[in-house]
Order: sequence, then C-alpha cells, then structure tokens
Amino acid sequence: MNDLFPPLPIPRVATADGRTIPVHRIHCIGRNFADHAREMGATPAAPEARGRPVLFQKPADAIVTDGRVAYPSATHELHHEVELVAVLGADAAPGELTRAQAEALVFGYAIGLDLTRRDLQAECKAKSLPWDIGKAFDHSAPISTVIPASEAGDLSALEISLEVNGELRQRGALRDWIWDVPDVLIELSKLYALRRGDLVFTGTPASVAALQRGDRFVARLGGLLALEGEIV
Repeated sequence: MNDLFPPLPIPRVATADGRTIPVHRIHCIGRNFADHAREMGATPAAPEARGRPVLFQKPADAIVTDGRVAYPSATHELHHEVELVAVLGADAAPGELTRAQAEALVFGYAIGLDLTRRDLQAECKAKSLPWDIGKAFDHSAPISTVIPASEAGDLSALEISLEVNGELRQRGALRDWIWDVPDVLIELSKLYALRRGDLVFTGTPASVAALQRGDRFVARLGGLLALEGEIV
C-alpha cells in the first residue's frame, strides 16, 4: 500500500544517556495540588472522597525538547504550570490496576510545563464547554530529558519548582499531591489502554502566572533534572 502523504515524524523525548523514547500519548491531570485547585476557584478533593481526578490530553506533537517555546496564537494570557512527568515503559490493557502493577509501568521521570491559554480556558469554563483549546495546542508541553525511575528514588521527598527570569514563581512538594503517580495510572487505566511511550503530566502547585515573549524559564525536579527554555 502506498501512502498518499509522507508519514510525519514521530515525537520523541530523550533519555539522559542519549537514547530516545517515541511518544504515544500525553495524559494530564488537573487540580492535583490543593493550593492550585483553590487558586483556580475549585474546592480541593478530600482524600477520603476524591472521586475521579480531572483528566485531559494533549497531542503527542505538543512536546518541545529544545527549550524554544513559540508563543501560541489566539491568546494574551499564556500561563506556566510546572509538573513532574511520568514516562511509561510498558503497556496495560484497560481495567483495574493494582498499585504494584501501576508502579511497574513507569520507566522514568522528566520535568515539564503544562502551558495553558488561560483566557481561552476561562471562556470555555464560563460556558460549561470542554477546555481543550486552552490546553491541547502546539508547543504546549515543553519537557526535559528523562531519568530512570530508580534514579528519582522516593518522589515524596522531592520538590518541583519554576523560575522565570531568575525569580522563583512556583514551588511544590510532591508529598502534597492529592493523587500520586500510581493513583493517577490506576484512574487512567479505567478509561484508556496505557502504552509504553505515554507521558503523564501529574499536576502543578500554586502560583501559576503569565509568560511573555522573551521570558526565560528554568523548571527543576529537585537537584535531579532541569529544563531551561525561552518563550520566543
């Protein structure tokens, strides 16, 4: 069979040792830190009555791996959200995972930004519409290299942070998650087949704010990973 169009390149993220991982799908979770849920006008989920987390997706080709992030169209309010990214290295059919099975799916971790067209998202929320246009756009998922899960160690002992133009904007301890990584994968597996190469953005702490053209940023996962970039 001859393709009508040449195949598009497969988005890939790099590992710290110079290999690459083809990206299958980008899953994201919203309102996973109570302080961020409150600043967005939502009531944080109580641990004993969490229900289903807020889940959404971005296209695989939304990743940016060289740090040069194009300011998106149709917005005047581009917001940063620094997040730990879990990178899956195994498949799981739809169904109920145990915590051990969920943990075994994770190959490694990266640090990334869930960039958001906040004004478009707010318009959609006000009309009770899906807010894909506020989240799932080109260049909306800058991401660092990936380290193996074994090198990250105990995630609850780590912090994520973001500096913009040398000033600290966001900082959050991963022990403050409402849903930790196995929790998120268990919820995702009820809805989707999980695949190796899936990226899971796990939520942001408080103090999201606007980015402008020319801003330089550094996102960090403790002292393990850094993502440096610029809004161009």
